[in-house]
Amino acid sequence: MTSWSLHRLLGPLRWTRWDESTHSQITAAQEQPEHLTLLELPAVLADKGFASLEVCHFHFPETSAAYLTALKQSFQTANVRFYTLLLEYGDISSADEDRRASDIAWIKGWIDIAARAGAERVRVIAGDAEPSDAQALTRSANAIRELGEYAGSRGVRVVTENFHSLTSVADNCLALLERCEDVLGFTSDYGNFKGSDKFDALAKTIPYSESIHAKAQTDSEGFPDEEEFIRCMEIAKQAGYEGPFTLVYDGPGDMWEGIERVRKLVAPYVD
Repeated sequence: MTSWSLHRLLGPLRWTRWDESTHSQITAAQEQPEHLTLLELPAVLADKGFASLEVCHFHFPETSAAYLTALKQSFQTANVRFYTLLLEYGDISSADEDRRASDIAWIKGWIDIAARAGAERVRVIAGDAEPSDAQALTRSANAIRELGEYAGSRGVRVVTENFHSLTSVADNCLALLERCEDVLGFTSDYGNFKGSDKFDALAKTIPYSESIHAKAQTDSEGFPDEEEFIRCMEIAKQAGYEGPFTLVYDGPGDMWEGIERVRKLVAPYVD
């Protein structure tokens, strides 16, 4: 599962933003109560039968060497895989050269953090440019190749996702995979493609995905649209997908209960 599925329980969200006045990244904290620490989470997940975790970068309370060592140990002790460190910031498609270079450097810093914490992958956002912007797609591909090679030298794999504007269409996702070849992996998220061609788009990307974010569309009470979700699961089954399903719940109410509702829908496809 992903730490986002528990985002109301894990304390402050430390959002990264671009500050135009200083031309640098800043952190904007969204205060929330901490009912569970990130260091405690792997053991809790192990008790609940989960095998892996993806962690949003804004859930890291600090990035000191001592903390990263402790976090890596918490995963190892619980026998839970730190599957992906999810970067929730960065626009490597930007036409602003200073912004793009700064974001690439920021991402490299988090790749170093991922390596020290024992994460297998880092999810990088391909960009916020319009999907029709061919030059932006080229800028993104060039940056991803650089980041993928940097990460590979540190034992970490770079993946991207159908997340944010540039990869909101399947053809751009596939183009990035073709241009970046083996230095890039892909994650398909059930909830991120929009519109009437959502299912066709998933059918295009899932065969090339090494993980799936199994995100359900929920109603005002936090109950998933089961028909829609099962249709997504059937697409994955037809594609012969055999990788992990990361459970994503971001609806209202008790988050653990919401996660279990999603888990119940996924279970017949993995048991």
